[in-house]
Amino acid sequence: MGEVSGHERDLKRLVVPDVGRLHATGDPWEPYQLVAPDGQVVEPVAVYFKDLLAASSPATTLRSYGMDLLRWWRFLWVADVEWDRARREDARDFMLWMKLANKPARVHWRHRGKDPGQIPAPRPRPGQLPPGTPNPVTGKPTIGPKYAASTRAHCETAVRIFYDFHLERNTGSLLVNPFPLERSRHGQSLKRSNEHHNPEREYRHQRKGRYRPTVPERVPRRIPDDKFTEVFAGLRSHRNRALLAFWVATGARAEELLTSCQSDALVGEQTIGVIRKGTRDYQQLPASPDAFVWLRLYQEEAWRKGAPRGHKELLWWTLRRPWRPLTYHAARAMFTRANELLGANWTIHDLRHTASFRMANDPEMSLLYVKEILGHKYLSTTQKYLNPTQDEVIAAGLAHHVRQQQRRDNPPPAPPSPAYNPDSLSVLFGGPLT
Repeated sequence: MGEVSGHERDLKRLVVPDVGRLHATGDPWEPYQLVAPDGQVVEPVAVYFKDLLAASSPATTLRSYGMDLLRWWRFLWVADVEWDRARREDARDFMLWMKLANKPARVHWRHRGKDPGQIPAPRPRPGQLPPGTPNPVTGKPTIGPKYAASTRAHCETAVRIFYDFHLERNTGSLLVNPFPLERSRHGQSLKRSNEHHNPEREYRHQRKGRYRPTVPERVPRRIPDDKFTEVFAGLRSHRNRALLAFWVATGARAEELLTSCQSDALVGEQTIGVIRKGTRDYQQLPASPDAFVWLRLYQEEAWRKGAPRGHKELLWWTLRRPWRPLTYHAARAMFTRANELLGANWTIHDLRHTASFRMANDPEMSLLYVKEILGHKYLSTTQKYLNPTQDEVIAAGLAHHVRQQQRRDNPPPAPPSPAYNPDSLSVLFGGPLT
């Protein structure tokens, strides 16, 4: 592919290869590195990551931003444009490419490094739905071939903030931010997001970037009680049953529950301690009695097999030797296998939504308590769970149509004719009736 300028670039034929990578180092001082195709670390990104770490950003934030920057760098490598020479046309073409192009297919580890023409096409699994098709059980669409609007919006924001950081440091005299802010109605000054913000209210999500797409508001989905019972029955171990019981009882995020140690599960107080994702604070969460029953069954079974035991040891481990802490990806794979038995596509985060709906719709539980248990910063976030779910809306609409059909099939009897007024008859016949 020849090098072309931003004005002459043919986006229809542009293929962005899967080159470079985001390397997880395992070093807490430098958790992730953006590595170029020649094996060299991209220094501007390394400096930016160091600044994020100093600002108390967790490693997960670095990974999230790093995936967006890797996507932008791959585009620049194909276009043969240096990162500090990128212009607005390059950013425009990049966002257009993300909107119109298909996501790169993930290559199996057995075929990595091979010629793309020698890699066989992936075989669909039995019963696998086409990308983007709504699941018949949950109603949630499967992952489509295009980049989602939320992915494109997050990428635009991450790259724009990266350039703002280097502009503030005066990295280069010719450096400009290729991702502009959206101009005001009169086209003279740039909008300041939440310029007159009331500190007692939640920040409004405003379009700050000109190329930032509009992201539709997601409707939280919960797992109906009958379907949750079916998923729970499909689990194969006491550990998995204990995990699901705690997730749906506490409303903790998946990775938060995996941070618990054995001393954090207090059976007498019926609480379990977790480390919160954003603030990294330690918090005890109330849980249901059956969750501790499944936990005890799992612990007794694991300890007999030789799993680590001790107050400071982690609570969740793999089921086979060598004993390793249970990771989020392993837990998600477990829940995905249980989903496949029902042909559903719920996620672990839907368990948090399920717990949130259950607590928020309990008339005897204050919404302020629910907010603290879920770890929400604003009460407006918790209030979303007071709205009816899509399943409830559909069920109410279907019941309405059934009632309408019943009224048409069985119309009410005609009202009886009104009786004669005796006073009118008296006037008509000239005297009282005998």
